Amino acid sequence: MKQPFEKLVDLHGATVLRVCRAVVGPTDAEDVWQETFLAALRAYPDLPPDANTEAWLVTIAHRKSIDSIRSTGRRPLPVAEVPEECSPEGAPHAPPAGLGDPAAGAPGDGIWERVARLPDKQRRVIAYRYLADLPYNEIAAILGGSPAAARRAATDGIKSLRAALSAASSEGESA
Repeated sequence: MKQPFEKLVDLHGATVLRVCRAVVGPTDAEDVWQETFLAALRAYPDLPPDANTEAWLVTIAHRKSIDSIRSTGRRPLPVAEVPEECSPEGAPHAPPAGLGDPAAGAPGDGIWERVARLPDKQRRVIAYRYLADLPYNEIAAILGGSPAAARRAATDGIKSLRAALSAASSEGESA
C-alpha cells in the first residue's frame, strides 16, 4: 500500500534538497525542490506501490536540476547600463536595407505596407516565392493546394501591387 504523498515529502524532502543544492547551488535549490515535488505529485498516482520512492524522487530532482541549469543559460543577464550601439539588422519592423520604396510618398504607402494589405494567401505566396526563392510546388506543399493555385496567387498579388504603385505614381505626377 502506498503512503500518503505528504509522508514522502517528510521522509525524503531533506535528501531531495541536498541533491538540488549539490547540482544547482543554494540560490536556486529551493525552487528546484518545489518543482521536483510538483512533478512528483503529478506522477505519484501512477507509481507502483513497491517502487523505491527515494530513488524516484532523487531522479526527478536531478532532472529538474539539469532543466534549471539549462534554462539559466537561456535567460538574459542583467546589466548596469544598456549599450548605445545600433542593431546590425536595422530598426525593428523596417523593410530590409535596399528594399524600401522611397518613391512611394507618404509613410504607409511603401511597398511593404502594400504587401501587408494583400490577401493572406497572396502575401504568403509572394513572400515564399520572391523572398525565400521557393519553387511553386514547395509553396503549394506549405500552404496547401496546387502549384498552379500558388502561381495564380502570386500573379494576382503582383498585379495588385503593380496597379497600386501605378496609381500612386500617377497621383504623384498630378500633384
